[in-house]
Amino acid sequence: MPETTRELLTAGGWKELTFGPFRDGVTIHWIQPFEGEQPGVALLKYEIGASVPRHRHEGLETILVLEGTQSDEAGDYAKGCYIVNAAGTEHSVWSDTGCVVLIQWDRPVRILEEETA
Repeated sequence: MPETTRELLTAGGWKELTFGPFRDGVTIHWIQPFEGEQPGVALLKYEIGASVPRHRHEGLETILVLEGTQSDEAGDYAKGCYIVNAAGTEHSVWSDTGCVVLIQWDRPVRILEEETA
């Protein structure tokens, strides 16, 4: 696996990384999987129109948008936006344009609403 550095990520080097399944329309590349008390750090890649259902943050979540636009009930976040979601907050997430985000979770989130087919 290539070294994951800030320069690699912000220069588009994430395009060379391997992503695996996460949720329907969203893939993941783990930089640091959850391990004990260590937070999880990953890249999430949303296809156009992909979403993650309403969920609760059991710990702090921070996001840096690397490409495209990520949205939630509070607004739209374009490339370069830094988002902080405090423990206990809830929202759903989607991307009308498709996007790639760098995300760090202190703890896994709890899904509150599953998508219905």
